[in-house]
Amino acid sequence: MAKGPGLYTDIGKKVRDLLYKDYQSDKKFTLTTYTANGIAITSSGTKKGDLLLADVSGQMRNKNVTTDFKVDTNFRVLSTITVDEVTPGLKTIFNFVVPDQKSAKLELQYQHDYAGISTSIGLNANPVVNFSGVVGSNIAAIGTDLSFDTASGNFTKINAGLNFTNSDLVASLTLINKADSLNASYFHTVSPLTSTAVGAELVHSFSTNENILTIGTQHALDPLTLVKAQVNNYGKASALIQHEWRPKSLFTISGEVDTRAIEKSAKVGLALALKP
Repeated sequence: MAKGPGLYTDIGKKVRDLLYKDYQSDKKFTLTTYTANGIAITSSGTKKGDLLLADVSGQMRNKNVTTDFKVDTNFRVLSTITVDEVTPGLKTIFNFVVPDQKSAKLELQYQHDYAGISTSIGLNANPVVNFSGVVGSNIAAIGTDLSFDTASGNFTKINAGLNFTNSDLVASLTLINKADSLNASYFHTVSPLTSTAVGAELVHSFSTNENILTIGTQHALDPLTLVKAQVNNYGKASALIQHEWRPKSLFTISGEVDTRAIEKSAKVGLALALKP
């Protein structure tokens, strides 16, 4: 296990990746190439029905400074500059979108053996201020995630969570949507050798008294092939198979079906990621 409690976004991340990561119902193609001076260029296209979305992104590294940029189909340029380890444990991140002059945001992340803090502020006249903090250790941690809109004078996000981790399981409990929803999740590693794991997430809404239970599992058929499946209490089931046919190059087929309406056509997604 890594040292320290991590950041607030790490609470429940393992089960979220198990239940939702790589599932999709679209067709996606991604190609990454590298220039002679080490710049990574990634081109991707996604077909959503009759709509085709594409973007080109790049990443440049110079010592402890990483610059990322992405140009989308609306000709917007999304840029991120990350300065790592200005001082031990501190990371500075600057985001902006061209031509949106109000999009600039400065974020500071600090990780310690017993704390993880992330704070950001919009670089405009009436910014949104975000703060998240976690205290504890790599075994048990508690934290909060807040957003305050200075224009309206209101909190737009008030979340809190706790996390428990040992060698083969992770249990998390978070209060989200301004205390309207309670999220409980559990991740258990059954066999590290075959990447076999099971997980579950229960979301309860206090305002509607609605419960959404999602359970899932994963298993590696061999060192290069992973299968995953998940289903919720509303009868929606999904499955995928992902094969690494060459290092860092992945082919993924995923599908979703509503077991309560079998007569409806199932959704099938394909994703191909190529890296040299």
